Amino acid sequence: MTKPLRKDAQRNRDLLVEAARELYAVRGLDVALEEIAKTAGVSIGTLYNHFPQRADLVSAVFADRTETVAKLAEHALSLDDAWAGLTSFVERVCELQAADRGYNELASTRPPQAEDLERGYELMTRVVERAKESGALREDFTLEDMAFVTWGIARTVEATATVRPEVWRRHLALLFDGMRAPAANPLPEPPLLPGELAGIMGGCD
Repeated sequence: MTKPLRKDAQRNRDLLVEAARELYAVRGLDVALEEIAKTAGVSIGTLYNHFPQRADLVSAVFADRTETVAKLAEHALSLDDAWAGLTSFVERVCELQAADRGYNELASTRPPQAEDLERGYELMTRVVERAKESGALREDFTLEDMAFVTWGIARTVEATATVRPEVWRRHLALLFDGMRAPAANPLPEPPLLPGELAGIMGGCD
C-alpha cells in the first residue's frame, strides 16, 4: 500500500503536474524539466523527487486520459447505430489529440493498448466488433488497425496545425470511407498482431 504524501509534498506534486500539463498542451513533450519546475514554483530537485524519469511525469499528466477514452467508448456503445458509435468514438479521440499538442505527440508514438487502458481496451474492442457485426465495418478491420488511424491523424494534426487546424477532419473522413464494408477490397497484408504493434510503438519512443 502506497503511503500518502504529506500535504506540502502533495501540493508540490499537483503543481508540477498542472504546470507540465499546460506547457505540454501548447509546446509538446520536449519542454525542459527545469522550465516545468520553474513554472510550478518548485526546485528541479523537488521535480526529480516526485518524477525520477521524464516518462513518470508524462504518465502522471495524461493518466486521466485513459478514463476519458474509456468513457468515450462507453458513449459509443450507448448509440443505437454501431457505425455512428465507432466514428463518434474515433472522432472524439482525435479531437483530444488536436486540442493538446503533448497528447497528440504521445498518441503518435504510443496509441491505446491493453496495458494502458485496461477496461477501456475491452470497451474499444466491443466498439469495433459491434460495428463489424452490424455489417458497416469491413470484416478484416482490427483494433490494431485503429491504432494506425489515430497515429495517422496525429501526424496530420502536427503537420497542419498552423495552416489548417481542422483539416484533419477531412483526412479522417477519407479513412472512414476506407473502413466501410461495402467498399472493401482484399488487403495485401494481414493485420499486425498485438505484440507486433507494441514492439513497433516501443521503437518510436
